[in-house]
Amino acid sequence: MTGRSWLFVPGDSERKQARALTTAADALILDLEDSVAPERLAVAREIVVATLRARPQRAPQQLWVRVNGVASRELLADLAAVVRAAPDGIVVPKLSSVEQIIEAHHYLTALEHREGLARGSTKILVIATETARAVLGLERFAAACRAPASEAPERAAQWAQRLTALTWGSEDLGVEVGALEKREPDGAPTPVFELARALCLVGAAAAGVPAIDGVHVDFRDRKGLARELERARRDGFAGKLAIHPDQVDAINAAFTPSDAEIAHARRIVAAFEGTAHIGVTSLDGQMIDRPHLVRAKRLLETAAARRRDS
Repeated sequence: MTGRSWLFVPGDSERKQARALTTAADALILDLEDSVAPERLAVAREIVVATLRARPQRAPQQLWVRVNGVASRELLADLAAVVRAAPDGIVVPKLSSVEQIIEAHHYLTALEHREGLARGSTKILVIATETARAVLGLERFAAACRAPASEAPERAAQWAQRLTALTWGSEDLGVEVGALEKREPDGAPTPVFELARALCLVGAAAAGVPAIDGVHVDFRDRKGLARELERARRDGFAGKLAIHPDQVDAINAAFTPSDAEIAHARRIVAAFEGTAHIGVTSLDGQMIDRPHLVRAKRLLETAAARRRDS
């Protein structure tokens, strides 16, 4: 089950990691990238490994690691350090091409073999919009995920099985395009970043994985977070990144189907019972068709998975 709340935690702070472990976040992202100064990276790797080893049982909270990107030349060293402690997955930042994910996959495969871990057990979450090339290449990325193994064995059956979700980010992209602002006065993304957000959502659907909404950087702005959560749930995102523990409960609530939603979904399913050869029926005086049924079943599956995980 894809997490609702993904909480970033600095990799070099034992105190913040201890606090994060007490939250209701579905997944913690122990960060070796932007929140860690270069001179602290070696220390951060050891702290992250210690945290991973101290929590071998990861239910209900998974432990992921954001590693440094391929271009940083720290990716292999990050992976070599943390895979020995069996993280649930890695978050890959600053993606520029499908080939970079394939490279990370090859490293993971070799390191899993070295550590006696099952091949493919380390999953991947991709931050898919931090470079202009990545934004323009999302269609190619999604196509590679869906490519038949017989046509593209390196791109399909192996690395794509690791892919858990796509998410989007605006900070690095903003620097690259030279944006002075990333938000409109009402808090909505400006057109460039709305494009990145939308392409992440559509690209994830094309790749067959969930999309996770990006961070709300002002953790004191509860009203702004609430607006973003409402838009994210409406548009089809399955969860959201968090940068502060105080954001976690609101995110979990937003992405947990309500009792009213569950009841309505059950009524839609019931309305189609016995109508296998009919594409349209009615409910409460309104016509509903097969897409309504598909959405209702997905919501009920999500609700059932939440109950199992709780």
